[in-house]
Amino acid sequence: LRKTKMWQKKTLTLFIVLLLPACLLYESASFEVKGDAAVMTGVIDNKIGAKLETLLERHPGVRTIIMRHVEGSVDDEANLKAASMVRERGLNTLIPADGLVASGGADFFLAGARRTVEAGAMIGVHSWSGLSIEGADLPRDHPEHQPYLRYYRAMGIPTEFYWYTLQAAPGDEMHWMSQDEQRRYRIATP
Repeated sequence: LRKTKMWQKKTLTLFIVLLLPACLLYESASFEVKGDAAVMTGVIDNKIGAKLETLLERHPGVRTIIMRHVEGSVDDEANLKAASMVRERGLNTLIPADGLVASGGADFFLAGARRTVEAGAMIGVHSWSGLSIEGADLPRDHPEHQPYLRYYRAMGIPTEFYWYTLQAAPGDEMHWMSQDEQRRYRIATP
């Protein structure tokens, strides 16, 4: 049953990731407060910064963002800015055992002051892409890489992780990280 659920989750997420660029129909990321945690679901878009600010103004006791199902972002710039706010506020991030983060959702997760990945959680990575370019196709010294590299350095993530994501899968596919890969790139904090 677990393998079937995991396969269904992978298939659904891959379908969503492939569907997003084609029609841009998605459920915008939202937060549901439960005690000192906020459960996050949906796709990160240009509204994420305002939603995060509102969340923290209305619920100053929130200490952890539980990323239940965050399958990506349609605005990387807004994503990295909001994620940086998570770090500045000292918030923790957690992917529960039945949780899934992918693409820009993985980047957002990395902002946690303390990052927890429960056994069974899924983390998907791939090359970013937009319009007619893909990150993996650009030379390493191309300026488009710089915002991501700065972000990873600020989050204490080895910049090798960025290059790994570009090669892990093309922009229209997804690579699901193994536990060994998660350890190698310090995805979770000790």
